[in-house]
Amino acid sequence: MIETHDLTKKYGEMFAIRSIELKLDEGDLFGFIGPNGAGKTTTMRVIATLLNPTWGEAYVCGNSIYTKPKEIRRLVGYMPDFFGVYDDMRVIEYLEFFAAAYRIRGQQRRKVCNEMLDIVDLDFKRDAYANTLSRGQTQRLGLARTLLHDPQVLLLDEPLSGLDPRARIEMRNLLRRLGQTGKTIIVSSHILPELADICNKIGIIDRGVMTVNADVADVMKQVRERTVLNIAVRKDVDKAARLLRQHDSVDEVDIQNGQAVVTLKKGIDDYSDISVFLVQHGHQLTLFQEEQVSLESAFMTLTKGMGSKT
Repeated sequence: MIETHDLTKKYGEMFAIRSIELKLDEGDLFGFIGPNGAGKTTTMRVIATLLNPTWGEAYVCGNSIYTKPKEIRRLVGYMPDFFGVYDDMRVIEYLEFFAAAYRIRGQQRRKVCNEMLDIVDLDFKRDAYANTLSRGQTQRLGLARTLLHDPQVLLLDEPLSGLDPRARIEMRNLLRRLGQTGKTIIVSSHILPELADICNKIGIIDRGVMTVNADVADVMKQVRERTVLNIAVRKDVDKAARLLRQHDSVDEVDIQNGQAVVTLKKGIDDYSDISVFLVQHGHQLTLFQEEQVSLESAFMTLTKGMGSKT
């Protein structure tokens, strides 16, 4: 759906983005993470054909940004980080104005606008003036406008920026639902926790260079070289811990909050026999799960030292 090769944009001697390589498939929700000025917006504008690269190539649904920009614009919904609304327009009028620009005519126009209001949960504000909406409601209105022509690809630049906690949760839930419809989505943010629980792929960009670009699961593996298990038994956790230390796959065992925290030896991925081992020695398991690394912790590990460069 989206593919870039050596995508580069220079302003004089300064690189805004440098050799960006990206490949996203249908249904991917890509979290584009980086500080302000890192190159996120530049990358998205190039993909949306709003900005020409200095060199490199980008494709959207097989269409080149050089030879088929009009086709790409029909396939893409781009929501900038800041956009204006017309003060003298009601919400429904605002959407109908842009629907007309997309050549959606007649009864279909009103039907599509009503559907978008329902999707973004703004139907109760349909007759309110656009300039009276809260920041969160304005963001949802912008998203509704972006969805009017049913794009296959969504490029959302900082859609969670400036929202209060409740509005951020509502917007994340909305983005998660959109991802489930099969659309390919790029969502940028300079705050990782905003995207940690909704994206299946992440890219980390700093000073125009993509330093991380991988599935979330692969990023976790990069950060953690050894698997950690949390194990709880019905009784006598100390006895279970002593037993676990004898297992060939176990490196170390600690007891924390009544549970055994088991660190496996490097390279051990299959730990299914450990539960069997405990049960065979008379223990009843009440918890047996792999400890998950948070995406935020992974981000801090992978970007350690980045911000200190001058």
